[in-house]
Amino acid sequence: MRKLVLFLHASLDGFVEGPKGDMDIGWVSYDADLEKHAKEILSTADTVIWGRGTYQMMHNYWPSVSSDPSASQHERNHAEWIEKTAKIVFSTTLEKAEWNNSRLVKENAEEEIKNLKQQPGKDMVILGSPRFAHYLMQFDLIDEYKITVSPVLIGSGLPLFQGFKDKINLKLIENKTFDSGAIGLVYQRVR
Repeated sequence: MRKLVLFLHASLDGFVEGPKGDMDIGWVSYDADLEKHAKEILSTADTVIWGRGTYQMMHNYWPSVSSDPSASQHERNHAEWIEKTAKIVFSTTLEKAEWNNSRLVKENAEEEIKNLKQQPGKDMVILGSPRFAHYLMQFDLIDEYKITVSPVLIGSGLPLFQGFKDKINLKLIENKTFDSGAIGLVYQRVR
């Protein structure tokens, strides 16, 4: 069975976005260490799961990176990976998903995720999309939480965890400390 993995950056005080909204992530301690860490995490996945907002933001940015002479090698490599990777967008309002290898799911998200888990393949990763992740937390559909905690307090914004009603037991299966002071945590859902 495939795993559904949530991969997000968070502040030490538990926020995934600052008070200005979804583009307010300049506080993330992103450096060469975190680039390598992200590459390792994404190497286990063959499918990206997004909500509408993150899909649109990513689609507006990544397709042009491979031809941008100012892009770093890491950015070009990620752009190439994301172009080839299956992308599933969950939205009740989006009319179509036009990006290469993208598919739109407009209803029955819970059932669709359960069906996707039964299909052959590598992990599926929720890459960003914290609001959609909150929605999936309600149904206890996330199998692993891969959280990178930056050494910063931002005071307010969108919380990392929200929307679930029942206790969800997790087991720490990996932790890494980076030169920036960020910590990479991997928690597995105990079922």
